[in-house]
Amino acid sequence: MDFNNILTYVACIVFLFIFGKIFILPLKSILKLVINSILGGVLIFIINLIGANFGFHIGINVVTSIFVGLLGLPGAGLLIILQIILNFT
Repeated sequence: MDFNNILTYVACIVFLFIFGKIFILPLKSILKLVINSILGGVLIFIINLIGANFGFHIGINVVTSIFVGLLGLPGAGLLIILQIILNFT
């Protein structure tokens, strides 16, 4: 192998590391949002199972799932409070 081939291999490896770092950060945040949204949907489903005894229901859709996925348990609490306020008015 001559010096040009070695330099080309090293440059390709460096570029792979650089591009990997650039693209992995957005993918991590998107993956975290998707996982949290799925967990949020499951949490809303559990709330609906418990709330069915009391006539309480929160719709499971993309908006509520992402809302709970972004905010976590406080988001679920806010949805519960919002549903209670809307039911009493």
